[in-house]
Amino acid sequence: MDTKIIKIDSNNIDSIKLKEAADILKSGGLVAFPTETVYGLGADGLNREASAKIYTAKGRPSDNPLILHISSMKALDDLTEGESLLGKKLAQAFWPGPLTLIFNKSSRVPLTTTGGLNTVAIRMPAHPVAYELIRQSGVYVAAPSANASGRPSPTTALHVIEDMEGRVDMIIDGGKADIGLESTIVDVTGDVPVILRPGFLTLEDIKKVTGEAEYDKSLFQKPTENFKPKAPGMKYRHYAPKGQLTIYEGESGSVIEAINKAAAKKQSEGFKVGIIATDETLKAYKDGIIKTIGTRKDEKTIAGGLFQILREFDTEQADYIFSESFYDNSLGQAIMNRLLKAAGYHIEKV
Repeated sequence: MDTKIIKIDSNNIDSIKLKEAADILKSGGLVAFPTETVYGLGADGLNREASAKIYTAKGRPSDNPLILHISSMKALDDLTEGESLLGKKLAQAFWPGPLTLIFNKSSRVPLTTTGGLNTVAIRMPAHPVAYELIRQSGVYVAAPSANASGRPSPTTALHVIEDMEGRVDMIIDGGKADIGLESTIVDVTGDVPVILRPGFLTLEDIKKVTGEAEYDKSLFQKPTENFKPKAPGMKYRHYAPKGQLTIYEGESGSVIEAINKAAAKKQSEGFKVGIIATDETLKAYKDGIIKTIGTRKDEKTIAGGLFQILREFDTEQADYIFSESFYDNSLGQAIMNRLLKAAGYHIEKV
């Protein structure tokens, strides 16, 4: 398949180029496009054949649900069944934005899109290119992250090209994703909102609107083989670099000492080693390819740099990667959720 790559400036959207992308979606094709979180791989979510192409292009397991992206609140009447006051409150507070809500699905939504579940994940993106693409296409766009399944999510068009060129009809280059982590996913089918995937919007943000909320109990546990994912990213190893990633948890000085020891050992054995540091600890490490993910003084830099740094270590062909942990800020749950999956829950406590 020939993949057409186009650039669209989010501050000055070229409607002719965007119409071409919208027409591809209408006709059942695949378009990768920027959102404020990460790049998405879109298809008509109510078209079984089109949504099946997403799974094929990504190599994605068929029981991993897709998120439907919408441009109007009226879409909820089409896509959901029953009424969720919690869902309406959260949608009114945070849409358009980096929030995905889980509702009971209507009969219009095929099970191939929901991974066999009777619930549906829905989001209204804030990125102007994504929003306008969905609006112009006139379809509800199923769109997981635009990467090969299991790889770090794409935050630039170059990342998408690396994974998806030749597998999709079009890639829209809209610059770097602002947030760099996928949306927060909240299940609103019960009496209390349940966070199934942490993201830019935190537990505290949700509670401010609904009064109460909680994390899904399985969120930070390694899933079993028979685990049925309620939302994207809950079951399978995700965001993974090619090298073995290990996370070190503990007091900062002890973590630095342990990582230096592990890096020196692997390097002496002839392996290429990478270390994920912060601006504050960069100079404390001695061996290997040492990269800073950002500063702990601004947690958004860490969130925004995570997938980029994992892909950089792939380019450097690192065999082993050692990382500090990042529980110590309001975005820490989201960052650690991605790191734990990228590491296959390989943790060293020091």
